[in-house]
Amino acid sequence: MYKKLQYTFIFLAFVFFSNAVFASFILIPMDDVSQKNHLKAYGITFLSLQNSHKVKWLLNYRGGSFLLEDLEEIKNECTIRGVSYEVISDTKALQILEEIGSPSQNKQAVILEKAPKIAVYSPEGNLPWDDAVTLVLQYAEIPYDVIYDEEVLQDKLLLYEWLHLHHEDFTGQFGKFYGAFRMTPWYIENKKEAEQLAGNLGFDKVSQEKLAVAKKIRDFVIGGGFMFAMCSATDSFDIALSADGVDICETMFDGDPSENDYQNKIDYQKTFAFTNFILERNPVTYEFSNIDTTLKRKVLKTEDYFEIKEFSAKWDMVPSMLCQNHTLLVKGFMGQTTAYNPKTIKPTVVIMAQNNVNGEARYIHGVTGKGMFTFYSGHDPEDYQHRVGDPKTELDLHPNSPGYRLILNNVLFPAAKKKKQKT
Repeated sequence: MYKKLQYTFIFLAFVFFSNAVFASFILIPMDDVSQKNHLKAYGITFLSLQNSHKVKWLLNYRGGSFLLEDLEEIKNECTIRGVSYEVISDTKALQILEEIGSPSQNKQAVILEKAPKIAVYSPEGNLPWDDAVTLVLQYAEIPYDVIYDEEVLQDKLLLYEWLHLHHEDFTGQFGKFYGAFRMTPWYIENKKEAEQLAGNLGFDKVSQEKLAVAKKIRDFVIGGGFMFAMCSATDSFDIALSADGVDICETMFDGDPSENDYQNKIDYQKTFAFTNFILERNPVTYEFSNIDTTLKRKVLKTEDYFEIKEFSAKWDMVPSMLCQNHTLLVKGFMGQTTAYNPKTIKPTVVIMAQNNVNGEARYIHGVTGKGMFTFYSGHDPEDYQHRVGDPKTELDLHPNSPGYRLILNNVLFPAAKKKKQKT
């Protein structure tokens, strides 16, 4: 009797997903053997959502595969973009859903309903390959808008469901590049432009203007938005919020000394992910705080990997979606913020991937108000130690990158059918 009821439920859910009875469906496999281009597969899924066709994300089934309606234009796009797909019968699709629905399987089928409207927070003039997210969005052919401080302060974040933060310094210390690059033309020009922008927006200091932007982004998340950030945008964002009303910038950054004893004035209750961190006081040190482990880690490049954690697909669907991949072991990569000191991570934040040798966290997720955030450390998943002026990454050489897949999981996540889920 139970089996019959279970099959009936799966059938009804299947009909609801398809809006009609189709003779066949498109299965886009995401395992490590069948899929020629994992990254562009996300773009195909996004395209289907853009065209108002629901998709089922099959968590933990063949690497987090996608089940789409059998439409000729989708098959054509798969062929054009080099994405592997299989046309399966409705009977086969029902069998897959029945397998996934079994209580004994750590699998789940999640309905994706609507393509989220995406904003990338990035300075004017930055090229797409300056940032891993814009690079992979372009490669996967997923549309996005570029916004910056003016748009954020004008409350234009309300037009979007998903926001990515470029490798920004929200503390007003110009990326802590002073020690190594203060005499270079690009640093001098970037500092001048940032100061001019702050003045045009009515602020006396860049640190004040960046704090105002950070607070607008905070409100976006609290109100129900989803924020994804990488590298220095993660810890500098939290540091800026924690230092609201406290001058932590030295003279070379804002024209006057920092406050006395500013470390003891930091308010950790205002942050998203980090707590009890110690700020780096030396202005020539290329580091913001002890949140990051870059200067302390002792890991050989050949041994630098982190492991994605497995979650219950039926009970912890949010981290399960964010962790879908064709492998659990991902090559490490560095950045200004390479990895997170676990002692500085709030207990309410979920660590989704970590280096098991030294315990550092690489990929974390949390809830703030009605919204959510994901922080991903490092600069470029396929460029181990990205340096200023390095050539861009060619994703055609890395179409199956598990590190880049984690980014795209976050892009699709807001499309999931809204319901209360455990995180």
